[in-house]
Amino acid sequence: TRGGPVGLLPVSPGPTSALCRSSPRPPRAMAGPPGLKPLVAVGQVTSTPDKELNFAACAGLVREAAHRGACLVFLPEGFDYIGSDTAQTLSLAEGLDGDLMGRYAELARDCGVWLSLGGFHERGRDWPTTQRIYNCHALLDPAGRLVAAYRKAHLCDVELEGRVTMKESSFTNPGTEIVAPVSTPAGKLGLAICYDLRFPEISLALRRAGAEILTYPSAFTVPTGSAHWEVLLRARAIESQCYVVAAAQTGKNHERRTSYGHALVVDPWGAVVAQCREGPGLCYAEIDLDYLHRTRREIPVHGHRRPDLYGTVAAAGLAP
Repeated sequence: TRGGPVGLLPVSPGPTSALCRSSPRPPRAMAGPPGLKPLVAVGQVTSTPDKELNFAACAGLVREAAHRGACLVFLPEGFDYIGSDTAQTLSLAEGLDGDLMGRYAELARDCGVWLSLGGFHERGRDWPTTQRIYNCHALLDPAGRLVAAYRKAHLCDVELEGRVTMKESSFTNPGTEIVAPVSTPAGKLGLAICYDLRFPEISLALRRAGAEILTYPSAFTVPTGSAHWEVLLRARAIESQCYVVAAAQTGKNHERRTSYGHALVVDPWGAVVAQCREGPGLCYAEIDLDYLHRTRREIPVHGHRRPDLYGTVAAAGLAP
């Protein structure tokens, strides 16, 4: 079936308990009863320029995830909309205090879940002077409170000749800080967005700050996604020894854009433990922090790092 969770074969030595679920389990509050690992839900959607249709689709996924017992639901970059051109993208943007974010706050309260809203087109306070927006990853708690807002630091300016051209910096302001990880029922969550995935410095900075889960909500194109998506996500998980969660856009967003999809979860060993099929839907994974800390004890790369050496290599002159 399109969009449903895919069950993957266990990959040793990762825990089979982290496989995505295909059968419901009763709703529960927050992290659940003792002994029950927290469940997260990862969304895959096809956003269009129609904000109302997008909200209806995302709200349906959030309600389904809450019914399954997820404590934290991840939505991808552009969950609010994907505009067909720059002018439309700018015209549809709102502030974090606007109507759309208010509706998501109400949804979080109604469902009693945390929401990772991974790429909101934000009109910031500087909108009147810059006429540019921010790509903002907003994190809401079950009371609907905005507990963190990370603004995308690395903007996607890429040109693949004859295939893909993107210049996010032409209408988006870059963020100026990495946000400290936030404690959630599933673990300490570090926020990033899409193109940030290509920069291991941010994942390592979040790991040093205590992150246990890294999240990269994305809208990867098909050429870059088919080549780089899974390998980059697995690399970030292995080097940081964190769970990595990546919600994704999928399918035809408008006449000039198609997204890669393949929303997934990677465990701290680097195994893909949940993944979506084609089309909109959800996949699920349990977050096993005992397993995470065991992995870190067994291969203590964080303690082996040599910050006294990094950044000290001078460029050598070429021999004549």
